[in-house]
Amino acid sequence: MFTGIIEEVGFTQKLNAKSLSVKARDVLAGTSPGDSISVNGACLTVINIAKDAFTVEIMPETRRLTNIGDLHVGDQVNLERALSAQGRFGGHFVQGHVDAVGKVASMAPEGEAVIMSVGAPQDILKYLVRKCFIAVNGVSLTVIECNDAQFSVSLVSYSRQKTNLGTLKQGNKVNLEVDIIAKYIEKFYHPGKQGGIISLLDQYDYLKAR
Repeated sequence: MFTGIIEEVGFTQKLNAKSLSVKARDVLAGTSPGDSISVNGACLTVINIAKDAFTVEIMPETRRLTNIGDLHVGDQVNLERALSAQGRFGGHFVQGHVDAVGKVASMAPEGEAVIMSVGAPQDILKYLVRKCFIAVNGVSLTVIECNDAQFSVSLVSYSRQKTNLGTLKQGNKVNLEVDIIAKYIEKFYHPGKQGGIISLLDQYDYLKAR
């Protein structure tokens, strides 16, 4: 489990069909082979630790469903260690299971912020509403607008400086993960069908006006 609060921006050191090596510093502390690290929002397993870098295993599924396979040596990647039981929870529940890859549609300055619009598949957009959470390249962000084709978020100076979102340009691919709570609600609520949690509550009169 992750929070979407990026600890460090690392740099791609080496990438092949089976593994990715990332130059880093902060996330190496307390990390051992077998631990999970979120790389651009994708939960990956550490297989080796060096003095100033770590290596994670890359599966074919990861290359197909994320932007990890598009990385080049020197590219910036957002890094976050898995949340410890004693850790502070500052973002939202992020699993590190990328739902889809979106594409930056525009980056428009607005005062001290930058409004980033991202085109996304319909099966992602259906979970979004204004002010909901979404992870973009592993960064916990709040949706400010959404429609049937794209959504937008506001990037404050800190987010642009401390993550790789500040380097994005129109057309760049980004990893997207929607709030898991939205998926659970969809699972529990089946309009017109028996068995959903809404149907169960209605059966026992919990939905009647008091």
